[in-house]
This record gives sequence, C-alpha cells and structure tokens, in this order.
Amino acid sequence: MLNVAQVAADLKPTPSAKARIGLPFPDPWVLIPALLLVALGLLMVTSASMPIVERQTGQPFHFLIRQGVFVLIGLFAGGVIFQVPVARWREASSFLLLAAIGMLILVLIPGIGKEVNGSLRWIGVGSINIQVSELAKLFTLVYVADYLRRRGAELQTADFRTSALALFRPMAVLAVLAVLLLLEPDFGSVVVLMAAAMGMVFLAGGNLAQFGVLLFGTAAAMAVLLWSSPYRRARLISFLDPWADAQASGYQLTHSLMAIGRGELFGVGLGQSVEKLFYLPEAHTDFLFAVLAEELGLAGILVVIALFMTLVWQAFAIGQRAERLGMNFSAWLAYGLGLWFGIQSLFNMGVNMGVLPTKGLTLPFMSYGGSSVVVMCMALALLLRIDVETRAGGSE
Repeated sequence: MLNVAQVAADLKPTPSAKARIGLPFPDPWVLIPALLLVALGLLMVTSASMPIVERQTGQPFHFLIRQGVFVLIGLFAGGVIFQVPVARWREASSFLLLAAIGMLILVLIPGIGKEVNGSLRWIGVGSINIQVSELAKLFTLVYVADYLRRRGAELQTADFRTSALALFRPMAVLAVLAVLLLLEPDFGSVVVLMAAAMGMVFLAGGNLAQFGVLLFGTAAAMAVLLWSSPYRRARLISFLDPWADAQASGYQLTHSLMAIGRGELFGVGLGQSVEKLFYLPEAHTDFLFAVLAEELGLAGILVVIALFMTLVWQAFAIGQRAERLGMNFSAWLAYGLGLWFGIQSLFNMGVNMGVLPTKGLTLPFMSYGGSSVVVMCMALALLLRIDVETRAGGSE
C-alpha cells in the first residue's frame, strides 16, 4: 500500500536541497519602486545641477557622472549584501554598533574628519567624502533589531521594573549615538534615527505607558536642543515665518516654496526650472524635491510619494511575514528599514514644503550624495534578502 506521508517526506527538500534550488526572485514591488526612485533621482540631479556646475566647471554633466558612479557602487554593494544571509547580520550586530560609535568618534577628530559648511560629518578618502552618519544609522538599526529579538519578551512583561530596564538599555545606546551626532552637528540624523528606533520598539510591543513617557521625554529633549542652539533656533523661527527675513534666514525656504508654487499641476517642464538658476541653494541635494515639484508639478510629486509609500508598505508586509514565521530579528529589521525610508523621505519633503524646520537630510535614493545613495542601496538589498528568506520558509 502506498504510504502517502512517507512519499511526501521523501519529496520535501532538505536544507542542502533548498540551497541548491536557490532563493526566490526579489519582490518586484520593492525592487521596482526603488529603482524608479534612483532613475528619477539621476534625472532630477542632472536637471537641478546643470546650470551651476556648467558655470563653475564647464562640465554640465559633472554631477550626473559622479552620481551615476555612486549608483553603480551602491548597486554592486547591494548585490554583495544580498548574498549574505540575514543571520550573519544578527551575529555581527554588536560589532556593527561598535563600528558605528567608532566612526562617529573618528569623524570628530581633527585631521580625520572633514568640515563642510561648518559641519564635521565626513571622512575624506581621496576625492570622495564618506558621511559616516549614513552607515551609523544602518548599523544601529541592525543592533536594535537584534536587541528586540533577545529582549522582546522582557519589554512585553507585566513586571514594571523588568520592562523599564529592557526599554532603558537601547535608549541609553541611542543617547550616546545622538550626542556624537549632535557634536558634528547633525540634528536631522538624530531625529530620523531616534524616530525609526523608537518605532521599532513600539512595534515590538513595548509597554505603552512607559513608551509614552519615553516619547514625551525624547520630544522634550529634542525641543530643548532645538531651542538651546542659536543656529537651530534661527532655523525654527525662519520655518515658522520664512517671509519675515526672506533674504537671510528664510532664503532657502522661500525659494523652495516659490519653486513648488510655480509647478502647479503638471510643472513648467523638465529642465525649465527658474529657481535652480542660482536662486535655490543646494538644489541638487537637500532641495531636489522642490526642483522636481517645479518642473513636474503636482503630478510628479504624487508619483514620488506613491513610490515611497509602496516601498514602505512592502517593507512592513515583509516584516509581518517574518514575524508570523517567528523570524523576529528579520521582522524588526524590516520594520526599521521601512520606517527609515518613510521618515527620512517625509522629513525631506516636509522641509521643502515648509511644514518642518530646515534640516540637512537627503531625499532617499534621489538626492545627490555618494554616501546616501550607496547606503540606501545597501539597506534595500538587506530588505530584499529578508524578503526572499521569509518566502523561502527560512528560520532563525
């Protein structure tokens, strides 16, 4: 008599057979939106930078070539990372945290850190400047995901002392990183990192009362830091009423708002922006979104928002699938990466539209900057690796 159960067991792939069969193809609903954002970013960086760079260097495609090289480096790095099992990241989480802290300390040492526009955020390697805060954000989210995997049960316990201690430990680590980032200074990265990490803790089931107190305390600390610095205070005041000093502290924001307003429904046409012609500072980096809005209008804005929403939605879907499979590290990390993409893009767009104070944050996958686009490609590859491992029925 045919033993159906035995036949099914014989046909079930062993772990080694699974390795030979290979992993599923990456989720196109993650890969395609990200690649479209990169391609649109290359287009807009070229359009936004051509007038200034042609006048300065005589090479109108200077930034396009550099950004294209960075994209290729990012895709190569992403390809390498995609081959690395997620378990290796979990095993290296403590080392990655130490590396993040070490890089943030190194950048503050005179002679190693490179100052640009009054900020020590870069380490020069030949003609390339590496912004260490981008890598630090990625490494820190990996550490937080592993911490939540190890201590998640303690966070959810009814015992107040145990849950409070479990919540305090990652917050103490984040406080150290925040201090180092503020010394650069890089207030924008602090906000993004804290928001993403606290979002991960909340999704991991942290005690709501304690989380509320922590959220209030963090917001109060941010407000104090914002108001205690004359530079940041001036940015806050100019954000509240940029037209009061439109030729000084409100200059960037007023021209960003004028660019967005000129775009109307379908924009003035690709390459036809007026604000990028020596009016809008950092048009190809922090204020790329304003140039896009001027040239492509509301239609272009909605396309970009839809692409980011799809990417974030899928990141959370991947996290939910991993959580159902008991792959907690993968789940928290997928949530963290989705929060990072969403929060940073939201802040950049909010700054450009005048609903948030001005911060030096790039638009993920789009703005000019080698460190940003390379690290974002690495983070995307890590998210895709989590996706294929969960769909392959992996385990931790």
